Amino acid sequence: MMTQTQPIADTLVRPPELHTPEDVAGMDPAFVRALSRQFDLAALAGRLCPVLLEGGLAAIFAVKEYTVGDQIDEVERMVKAAGYRMASPARYVVPAPLLLMIARGQYTAPSPGRSARANPAERASALAALFLDIVRWGVVQGASDVHINVDQRRDASEIRYTIHGEYVGSDRFAGLSSATLLEVLAVAWMDVRGGNGAVFDPALEQQGRISLTVDAAPIVLRWASLAADAGPSVCLRILRLDATVNGDLLALGYLPGQAETLLRVREREGGAIVLAGVVGSGKSTTIAALMRGIAPTRKVITLEDPVEYHIGNALQNTLTGALADAAWPTLDAKLKTIKRSAMNDLLIGEIRDTQTGRAFMDLASSGVSLYATTHAGSAAMIPERLASDAIGVSREFLASPGILKLLIYQTLLPRLCPGCALPVDSLWSGVHARHAQAWDWRGWVLGMQDAFDLHAESLRVRNEAGCPACRRDHMPELNGTAGRSVAAEMIEPDRVPDFLDQVRQRDNRALKQQFQPATRSAWRDAGTRGARALDCALYRTSLGEIDPRTLLRRFELPIVPSLHTGSAAPLQPAALAQEAGTARSEGAHHG
Repeated sequence: MMTQTQPIADTLVRPPELHTPEDVAGMDPAFVRALSRQFDLAALAGRLCPVLLEGGLAAIFAVKEYTVGDQIDEVERMVKAAGYRMASPARYVVPAPLLLMIARGQYTAPSPGRSARANPAERASALAALFLDIVRWGVVQGASDVHINVDQRRDASEIRYTIHGEYVGSDRFAGLSSATLLEVLAVAWMDVRGGNGAVFDPALEQQGRISLTVDAAPIVLRWASLAADAGPSVCLRILRLDATVNGDLLALGYLPGQAETLLRVREREGGAIVLAGVVGSGKSTTIAALMRGIAPTRKVITLEDPVEYHIGNALQNTLTGALADAAWPTLDAKLKTIKRSAMNDLLIGEIRDTQTGRAFMDLASSGVSLYATTHAGSAAMIPERLASDAIGVSREFLASPGILKLLIYQTLLPRLCPGCALPVDSLWSGVHARHAQAWDWRGWVLGMQDAFDLHAESLRVRNEAGCPACRRDHMPELNGTAGRSVAAEMIEPDRVPDFLDQVRQRDNRALKQQFQPATRSAWRDAGTRGARALDCALYRTSLGEIDPRTLLRRFELPIVPSLHTGSAAPLQPAALAQEAGTARSEGAHHG
């Protein structure tokens, strides 16, 4: 006989499963109603729900992963404390969509002779609610992207989020069935606008946008689905339409000298400011911050795909599908109208194809101040990207004085939590010593010290345990970090000797070598620190703000660790060329 205080989980190994509304209708004792509102369990609606059964008995419906654990034990204690007697069995496994229907009161017990099957509208509503819960959780956590990865070869699939640049999972939606997630995506696709396809097709790449409201905030989701072998992988970029940036470039991580350059160049009329970086590197944030400070006496217009930040002093335009080949006449007509709008500053968003390349050439030579973004590995390689076959901007045009006003490359680096960052030697002694089994961090760090004249006593690394200020119980991968900071480099082509000639002649080797440091401690010189993103990163690392291991992932560093001796040495010039071609790690970028 079970005692009143003994958790049911101790005696019940496998709770019975209720797969359909018919299963719920066939319960004995019969289902009466949900009790979630009585116990204020809205936050747990997608995971577990106490219910009332006939005879005044109570039970708990839960998704499979939550039928055992502290949370359901606590809910059971709450139910008992309210005077309910627990049924036997007291816990049931219920799929997430059906659980949501029950918790939200969208399922009611059928009358005699009436089928318990939920009507299509009720089921669609429950699936839409689950989709909104998935998105809302990402918004609350500050995620930039939601990733719904359906694996049709397995019963359950995963939901992950990009938060502070890290691709992390959470147990919040763990264990959702693959079939349920496919249904969720099919229902969500019904609200997509500008999408290719009337219905969601797991076997096709599809794109579009969804507009919705999350906790009174207007949100746009940019949908991009990949037809992977295992099943569809849908990435939802979260764009908050009420988001603003205050124009503080220093707060973003730009160094004082770099911020001064940006503001000075912005005030000069004509020419293009082009900002490069990988996906998710904060380009749109920087552009918005820069444009918000434009004088009110100048007319500002933006063409965006879609609008990502509210820029109060700008006339913002969303290009819905206008970047597709078939839609070029629409974009062309828009550009003709804009050129007659007497604007002073124009943002055209990302230059990604021949259509936007043509628009760039047309507008950059019109006398307006132009702002654009693109994907390139360094500021020096932006002209090469624009002149590529994919975009097709003329090299002669790019090499014309005054066309390229400022070239910027930026990357985002995770900032260490100042409250719990650890000394660098904790990697090979103390709480982080286990890392030495896989990587000789001491060798890497010594190599970085030698190569860049870094002082070990000022270096700090991430505390994986975190502290009350930074700890995230559901995402331990983010413990020890406090947001991200920009590391940037910038080039004023008209002020760099021979730069435009090298662009015209496609002398990329000379372009790269022109910005190599003269000494290993060149990053300490505030006057030249903005020439390489790596120098900015080294400066932040020397202040204890950035984990030195981050630099190993983001930049090509001229060091080779010795895994046997625990030391590392700077590469000699002859070896640097070989390493540049063979030692690139995935995701590394030119500094």
